[in-house]
Amino acid sequence: MAMPFYVAPEQMMKDRSDYARKGIARGKPVVALEYADGILFIADNPSTHLYKISEIYDRIAFAAVGKYSEFENLRIAGVRLADMRGYSYGREDVTAKSLANAYSQGLATIFTQEMKPYEVEILVAQVGERPEDNEMFHILYDGSVTDEDGFVAMAGEAEVLAEGLKGGYRPGMSLADALKLGVDVLSSQNGERLDASRIEAAVLDRTRRRRKFRRLDDQELNKLL
Repeated sequence: MAMPFYVAPEQMMKDRSDYARKGIARGKPVVALEYADGILFIADNPSTHLYKISEIYDRIAFAAVGKYSEFENLRIAGVRLADMRGYSYGREDVTAKSLANAYSQGLATIFTQEMKPYEVEILVAQVGERPEDNEMFHILYDGSVTDEDGFVAMAGEAEVLAEGLKGGYRPGMSLADALKLGVDVLSSQNGERLDASRIEAAVLDRTRRRRKFRRLDDQELNKLL
């Protein structure tokens, strides 16, 4: 009688983690920084139509790195969940924390039960009425969640990017200063100065009315830089 094929659970989890990390590392990075009036997101993204940074709800944004089709499915699921919760209860009941928990559970289930894990890292951020009320949740491919403060870097050489941000970041930065720092850090990994046409940038701006999310176009990027 043939013996059934067996792989130790520890080895299986390690193999899945390695597979996901390699897929994510091949992608272009994303950084996010808190600034005086909200939260800034910057991505190295040569595409003009496939966004890595998007609005989820009034005060909440979504950023992701990795396989586009997979994180786009997650983004759409998040929008639907937020809309349903806001419609069923109240708009104030839709929070970044609740969405991060849902993403964490979904990614953890995929990682442990599916043959192939998702090759994604995502960030769910919410701008508060005060800087200290901002929330940024970094969710990994296996469902692990980290509550970030100040700044976060995803994909590529994330640790190197985070060190670069740490060296120049300070609370209460202006939008222009935060943008320059983020672009400098991304450019250092790219090996050349990023042109505005390659930069995807958006903000959650607490000074705006109900919908806090807006994108920065090339003209505004060039002016700020």
